Amino acid sequence: MNKMIRGILLAFLAVPLAMVVTGSNVSAGEGEDLATVKEALKAAVPQADPDSLTASPFPGMYEAVYGAQVLYISSDGRYLLEGDLFDLKTRTNLSENKRQAGRAKVVNDIDPKTMIIFAAENPKYTVSAFTDIDCGYCRKLHREMAEYNKLGITVRYLAFPRSGVDTESYYKAVSVWCAADRKTAMTEAKSGATPPKRECDNPVQEHMAAARAVGVTGTPTLVLDNGRVIPGYVEPQRLLQMLEQ
Repeated sequence: MNKMIRGILLAFLAVPLAMVVTGSNVSAGEGEDLATVKEALKAAVPQADPDSLTASPFPGMYEAVYGAQVLYISSDGRYLLEGDLFDLKTRTNLSENKRQAGRAKVVNDIDPKTMIIFAAENPKYTVSAFTDIDCGYCRKLHREMAEYNKLGITVRYLAFPRSGVDTESYYKAVSVWCAADRKTAMTEAKSGATPPKRECDNPVQEHMAAARAVGVTGTPTLVLDNGRVIPGYVEPQRLLQMLEQ
């Protein structure tokens, strides 16, 4: 679960029961009322409204989607569940399908102008890559950029310095994104050169927030157009095979 939402829920659970307003005092006939579920969610997660709130395929439950996070709440507003919902008939992970859609939205809502894009001459696929300047496997991926591009794979870089804000890796990312020629600055930094320190209005923290929403924990992390996440380095031919599946 997204750390922010988990923290909000933990704080909510610490509130004395008498102070919590939920739909538990409504009759069974009124338990299906969507307003009851909205009220319970607002009490549990006051800082955010769900991107969507619909009846779950599981009877008596509603599905609340927050970005790439999916929660299930009972129709009387009393029970909340985090986990995967499987359709055993179709052998489908319904929760993961919604997460993928949420991840795709998070990434696609980012202005491409804030990304550093290495475009294929004849593009077939686009992959968004959360990257850390100092990550060894990120550097390995970058050394093979020509091969990805040759295979028709466009790579869009987003910044995710794993050490966090106000660290050496963070300021390297800022310096690369503030360069006049960001692609050249990225290539030089990935080759081990320390970029000249630069400052500007930059998207690094916006990208980091998107990474948290997607659930990124390491780099490189690749996000496909459909929201599927591929953690770690994948060599060019293998990535092409995965994209073609």
